[in-house]
This record gives sequence, C-alpha cells and structure tokens, in this order.
Amino acid sequence: MADLIEPRTLKGFRDYPPELMIPREQLLEKVRRVYRSYGFAPIDTPALEYAEILTGKGGAESDRLIYRFKDHGERDVAMRFDLTIPFARFAAQYIGKLGTPFKRYAMGPVWRGENTAHGRYREFWQCDFDTIGTTSNAADLETVLVIHDMMLALGFDRFQIRVNNRLVLNGLLEEMGLSAQAVPVLRVLDKLPKIKRDATRQEMTEIPGVSGEQADRVLLMAETEGSNEEVLERLQREFGGNAKAADGITRLRELTTAAVVAGVPTERLKLDLSIARGLDYYTGTIYETFLCDLPGIGSVCSGGRYDNLAGLYTKQQLPGVGASLGLDRLLAAMEELKLLPKVATPAEVFVVQFSAAHLGEYQRMARTLRAAGLGVEVYPDAKKVGPQLQYAEKRGFRLALIAGPDEFAQGNWKVKDLAKREEQTVPAAEVATALRKLLTL
Repeated sequence: MADLIEPRTLKGFRDYPPELMIPREQLLEKVRRVYRSYGFAPIDTPALEYAEILTGKGGAESDRLIYRFKDHGERDVAMRFDLTIPFARFAAQYIGKLGTPFKRYAMGPVWRGENTAHGRYREFWQCDFDTIGTTSNAADLETVLVIHDMMLALGFDRFQIRVNNRLVLNGLLEEMGLSAQAVPVLRVLDKLPKIKRDATRQEMTEIPGVSGEQADRVLLMAETEGSNEEVLERLQREFGGNAKAADGITRLRELTTAAVVAGVPTERLKLDLSIARGLDYYTGTIYETFLCDLPGIGSVCSGGRYDNLAGLYTKQQLPGVGASLGLDRLLAAMEELKLLPKVATPAEVFVVQFSAAHLGEYQRMARTLRAAGLGVEVYPDAKKVGPQLQYAEKRGFRLALIAGPDEFAQGNWKVKDLAKREEQTVPAAEVATALRKLLTL
C-alpha cells in the first residue's frame, strides 16, 4: 500500500470550516447590501492576468509579492494581488460602454507572497468598491460614508476611519527637498505602525539623499496630534504655501466638514498624517480603518484616490477612488474578539428522524417549512433521540422538531427550543407559525 499523503495546507493559506464560512458568507451579504445601497454595481475580473497588466503599478515591493509564472502557452502571467489594478484595466477596456462616472464593487480572492502574520494570509478575500471617472471630492466623501455604514452593518460601533492625502504628503516632502525620494520615503513611512519610530527612522535614513534631520522632520509631522481642525490649522501654517499641500489641505477640510454634516460622528473620522499607504498608485485621499478594541491587527478597510492608474491602459482620463474591506483580517479580528456566533449549520430547524417508517412525513414537513422560508435539516438515520439532539446542539440549531407514532396519530409535532430546553406540542398545520415566532424571540 502506498504511503498516505499528509493532509496539510500551505503556509499562509487556510481552510474555512462551516463555523467560519457561515459568518464569512453572512458578512459578504451585509457588505454587498451596503455597496448596492449606494449604487455600486457588481463586476468581476479573472484571477489570472497578463503579468504586464499587474507589475509596476504598486511599486517594486508589491511586484516582489506577485505570484508570477509561465502558463502552458508560455505566456507571462500573474495572479492578481488586489482588485484595484484589474479594475483599472477593466475600466480602460469597457469604459465606452459603461460611461462615467462608473461605480462598481467586486468581491473575491487575491494572492500575495508575503510574510504571514496575525490576520494576514497569502490568499485572502477583498471586498472592493470604487468610483471611476471623476475627480470630485464628493466621491472621496462618499468613500468615507460607505466605509462608515459598512462597519455599522457588520456590527461594529467602536472603529475609526483615519484619512490623509497624498497631495499633502508630497507637498511636505517637496518643502523638505525630498521630492525625488517621495516614493521610497512614503513606502517606509507606511511601516511606522508595524516597525515603530526608531526602525522607521533608521530605514528612512538609509534611503540615498535622506538625512537624519529630514527623517526626524517627516516623523515629527506624521506624529502630529490634535483635533481634525487643529491638524489642518498646523498644516496650513507650515505648508499652506505649497500648491500641492494646499490642494490636499483644502480637500481634507471639505471632506471632514461634509462628513460631520452627513452624520459621521467626529470621533470616528480622524486626520492621521502618518497614513501613507504603501502602494505607489495613490495620488490623493487615502483611508485606513481600525477597530478600537483591536488596533494591533491593522487596518481592516483601506484605500484611496488613484487618478493616474487607468492611464497606463488608455489615453482617456479615468481618475478613481475607492476602498477595500479585508474580509479575512476582519474575520480573524472577530474570532479574537469572540464576536463570531458558534454556528456550524446555515439551517435553523432540525428534524429528528424518530422512525424510518415515517421518513416521507419528515421530509414532507421539511419541504413545507423550506417553502415557508425556513432552513431545515432532516437527520439521515433513525436512531435514539438523545444523540440526534446532541448533534443538533453541537452544530448550533435553534429548534428541533420531533414526531413519533403518537404524534403522527394525533396530527401533532413537538417543537423543542434547544437553548432553553423548553418543549411544546403544536398541530402540524401550525408548525411554521410556531417556529417563526420562536425564532423572533
């Protein structure tokens, strides 16, 4: 007999058993509803693209993370590492039909060959939404509103959306004489929350042309504290004379003011000058979203404005802005915070098979209840009731239906609340109504 193959997953990849997959699907549906409520339409793109479509867009560091290989036709191909670059290609290819502005959402797996960490995997799902074809600050504001409403829909009220603007950062670096080093400096600045100040400063000074004094000034500005208005006033005083910075300051002021008027609480929207976003294609507003009860897991929803990305594929100007929910990181956070329900079944009602002779009646009742909108599972084997109910409780069923010869003779069913250990007898015609009532309690 051949040796057995050890069942195992690759490092950075994970399986999703029902107790994770069910809440994952529930989260996806909630996110989908929020995106649709703002008018975003669904699209999808292939997992595999020509390598030239993906490489050179997010920067050299991102390129190193791409899974790239030759296919059977000897074509140079790569697996998408985010959903934004494929969308830019998609928009350039189809914008003549779509028109502008075009609002889309997409949900699917992406792949990055990076070091794994808590909540960070090499295969993970992103839930993107974007508006392309406008530079209006209204689209940047709407991005904040979507993130805010999505987090509420997912059951969080203790979160913070942190915003900055690449125009401000580029203006600051220009004033410091670091325009030529802007890309590597911002890439290092993006690591500040992970590697902390000293390591960030050290890495920044290793960039050719960046002095220790310049690195200190960048970090000092990044560490600016205060209310949104206080941060904006400081920026205006120190860098308002720079055209790029002034434009970014104006857009941030408009965004934060309008967000409050639109109903976003001030404590949930914070200007954070340390937010840089590591991908090179960002040009304007940038976003990161943190859970107040677990900030160490990193941003769970990030994005920004990218006005030049589609220009790599078309001469038409297609500025865009959007953000992406990191579904797997959010799930990891919810696991740690013990916010995931312990459910291993999508059905609410469990039907005990008390007697094999009545299998047809059990299945008929199950079909009747499914037609009434309830999820129902019939146990496949006729065995003692106790083990069947243990099975039902372990998988998280709310209610159980039991009927033996006596119940069938009388036209009744027993309805058991598995959590409360309470039982009632209900006429067959009233079972659906009784179940619905119990499920709403």
